[in-house]
Amino acid sequence: MNRSDAQIRHQQLRERIEHHDYLYYVLDRPEISDADYDLLMRELLALEAAFPDLVTADSPSQRVGAKPLDKFAPAPHAVPMLSLENALGENEWREFDARARRFLATEDELDYVCEMKLDGVAVELVYRQGLLETGSTRGDGLTGENITENLKTLPTVPLRLRAPHPQLLEVRGEVYMDLSDFRAFNREREEEGEATFANPRNAAAGSLRQLDPRVTARRPLKIFCYGVGRIEGVDEEPANHFTLLEKLGGWGLRVNLQQTRVLRGAAAVWEHYAQLLERRETIPYEIDGLVAKVNSRALQDELGAKSRSPRWAVALKFPPRQAQTRVEDILPQVGRTGAITPVAQLEPVQVSGVTVSRASLHNWDEIARLDVRIGDQVVVERAGDVIPDVVRVLTEQRSGDERPLPPPRSCPVCGSEARQLPGEVVYRCLNPACPAKLKETIRHFASRGAMDIEGLGERTIDQLLRLGLIRDLADLYALSKEDLLRCERMGEKSAANLLAALAASRRRPLARFLYALGLRHVGEHGAKLLARRFGSLEALSEATQEELLAIHEIGPQVAESVTAFFRDSGNRRLLERLREGGVRPESETGPRDATLSGKTFVFTGTLTRMTRQQAEAMVEQRGGRASGSVSRKTSYLVAGDDAGSKLDKARELGVAVLGEDDFLRMMEDQ
Repeated sequence: MNRSDAQIRHQQLRERIEHHDYLYYVLDRPEISDADYDLLMRELLALEAAFPDLVTADSPSQRVGAKPLDKFAPAPHAVPMLSLENALGENEWREFDARARRFLATEDELDYVCEMKLDGVAVELVYRQGLLETGSTRGDGLTGENITENLKTLPTVPLRLRAPHPQLLEVRGEVYMDLSDFRAFNREREEEGEATFANPRNAAAGSLRQLDPRVTARRPLKIFCYGVGRIEGVDEEPANHFTLLEKLGGWGLRVNLQQTRVLRGAAAVWEHYAQLLERRETIPYEIDGLVAKVNSRALQDELGAKSRSPRWAVALKFPPRQAQTRVEDILPQVGRTGAITPVAQLEPVQVSGVTVSRASLHNWDEIARLDVRIGDQVVVERAGDVIPDVVRVLTEQRSGDERPLPPPRSCPVCGSEARQLPGEVVYRCLNPACPAKLKETIRHFASRGAMDIEGLGERTIDQLLRLGLIRDLADLYALSKEDLLRCERMGEKSAANLLAALAASRRRPLARFLYALGLRHVGEHGAKLLARRFGSLEALSEATQEELLAIHEIGPQVAESVTAFFRDSGNRRLLERLREGGVRPESETGPRDATLSGKTFVFTGTLTRMTRQQAEAMVEQRGGRASGSVSRKTSYLVAGDDAGSKLDKARELGVAVLGEDDFLRMMEDQ
């Protein structure tokens, strides 16, 4: 291909990728499968490798991250990014509304735009002539830090606005992590011996302030845009705030219109706040309240601002999800990589309607930072994870009998040496044969998202290890009925069921098998990318780092991890023994067809004829998308037995509801 043809094709690819990014990230309405998207991106990368002068700052290829920075430069805000006044309770909210109406000299009720208050990191994006010029943190409101290269790595941040766009646009937004992504991210860090984050906000903030943008590119960050600074070069500025949000969406920016309401009067806003607080636990990301903004932008200008906050907007904060309790003990737990994690055993306490008896302390650096001791009175918080965190020690309530827990010198399970390795914050058991490591490895291998071996639970694994029946993953496939009957409470039927589950697991999809193996830095999404690209375990085992790095979303850390895994002679022996045991991962080449392209399915309740993972796989094999939450963009809700709040929400939004049999008939017809 000559340069002229390459330039034409490059422009076509850019436009197609930007179009599909907009459909996927802004409208949540994808038209093509992930595999087809990856093909477009790989072709673009190949063209840019052959013709480097085609690379521009707004090319989709630039999301992988630029070179590391020495430090962040200051970034002044042309229009200050003010903080919001808080209203704690109904009285303070009604006082805010009354003040606004007095200032405007009106007795009429005001129209308010009500938006979720995301618990994330505020940023500003500056677009000039439609191109992203600068991205910065809020900082002190007047000057932030220039984190442009990091923000460019977020797929939900457009590098170029959709036309017709303003000549100049300063847009404000909140960067955050979905709760499911945060939990998976923390689990991955814990397994790798890295410090975990206390909550999604801290994770987002830490990810945005990386001097190496390639690190940010690997973090599951998203953005919702909610306002503007300056707008120049538009025919007519939106008259109200809700219309402004719609305009931002039209320019390609991601806005949370689905969860935004326009309500008239203080009473309606407070009722909406109460409803939002009630369903807070069902929302897929952390929110800490509701933001009410006067809808009319003319009235916003008339109300103006105080020194620190606008008079036309207020944050109705939720009550804190915290409680006080006592640390009864601190128990070290050993994970599958040998990482030793301290967990606080607590006097049971109610937090946000849930009884809490454990809290993560993450590592001994965190114990030292908090100065937490056995016997301390502490404040615990549920913020973004199933296991809460200790956020504060009430040192003023100490009696003198509290006991610190020193870092471990030996593994609490096998007694072998434990120490911090260079560059790590966790203490790690160094015994490769540690039973706790093997136990957690097998638990992960058998888990539902991996090989899905039903019946191989913690108690059974403990007994198999104690009896010496398994020493590695391959031994699972050599178990006999007689072996299993040696386990307590294992009858003929249970043994037969477990053997059947093991037999069924021999033919799991390649992505599930790769995830089950527990390669460092390779989660479920990464395993899917690898499986779709290489198709077979044999092809992946021979892949070079260069081939791995050519995959969109695969970075140097993952590429090194994969090649190192297959270089290791012990891992190769394990894979050979698994093959001898009949384990044959099914090859993958992307979706089987595209008959469900653009359709989003949500599953709820208990399915009786298949697992939820099997049902989701059926959708993905046909080019559809499986989601965890119901929205107006959901195509179908599949309701099993004991369906809960998702079914109510689907009916409220008018989403089509299918029973399990209806769903299976649909799959047969596709």
